[in-house]
Amino acid sequence: MLATNAANLDTAPAVNSRFRRGPTWYNALFTFLGFIWLIIAFYPVLYMLMTSLRSEQGYLLGIPWLPSLHPTLENYATVVQAGFAHFFLNSIIVSLCSVILIVGCSILCAYVVVRSRNRAVRVIFNVFLVGLALPIQAAIIPIYILITDMGLYDKLIGIILPSVAFGLPLTVLILVNFVRDIPNELYESMGMDGASDFRILRHLVLPLATPALVSVSIYDFVQAWNNFLFPLVLTESTNSRVMPLAIVSFQGQYTMNVPVTMAAVILSALPLILAYIFGRRWLLRGMFAGFGK
Repeated sequence: MLATNAANLDTAPAVNSRFRRGPTWYNALFTFLGFIWLIIAFYPVLYMLMTSLRSEQGYLLGIPWLPSLHPTLENYATVVQAGFAHFFLNSIIVSLCSVILIVGCSILCAYVVVRSRNRAVRVIFNVFLVGLALPIQAAIIPIYILITDMGLYDKLIGIILPSVAFGLPLTVLILVNFVRDIPNELYESMGMDGASDFRILRHLVLPLATPALVSVSIYDFVQAWNNFLFPLVLTESTNSRVMPLAIVSFQGQYTMNVPVTMAAVILSALPLILAYIFGRRWLLRGMFAGFGK
């Protein structure tokens, strides 16, 4: 009897391990399908990169879906000489200022909503979330009139303020759910030690909310960087032009030169790629932050 039980215990891990691994053909099939999906999803980016390294003649006469035998960086030089650095700097200023204002205001609002017991705060929070249902296209005319009356038309601040207004509702909602998941015992223990609200926010909420803060920062940065409607309506001169609008005008200037246009697209997407590479770990952690209860 004891020998039989011992034999069963010895074979159980092997059986469980084999069950978890699954059949070999099953794993091989899904590995192959995953590899095919990776090629399909990544090939457009690879195509843009290969095209940006071609000359105009090589693009028209060569095979477009294969790498060029004579790659060149002349297209990137053309983009830089066309004023790319100025447009790139404008986009950096608009995106960073928008992210700083959105995240800074949102974490303060989230802390007040979670810690306050005032019903007025709850009502204001519910009304504030109505902005999630308000499309930008429906509010663009009032925004244009307001920005013009404030004297901010054709200025970068005129793009930043509407971007902050439309980025706040979702960011506040995410941070409220995350701050609410912090145990009350931690708040109470710091309160018993005489800590003020700003000290609690600095030494408790901000360290624990780092994954969520990084996640919403990357999301808001992408939204501000890719925003096309606000720059189109609220700016006019080339001095206030940002990257999405510059690429459209750049494409019109170089309609037949596809490699130059692809080089401009690659350079404009570079900050987003870097933001994902360096913030990927925090982004994955923050995707589920605040929704544990």
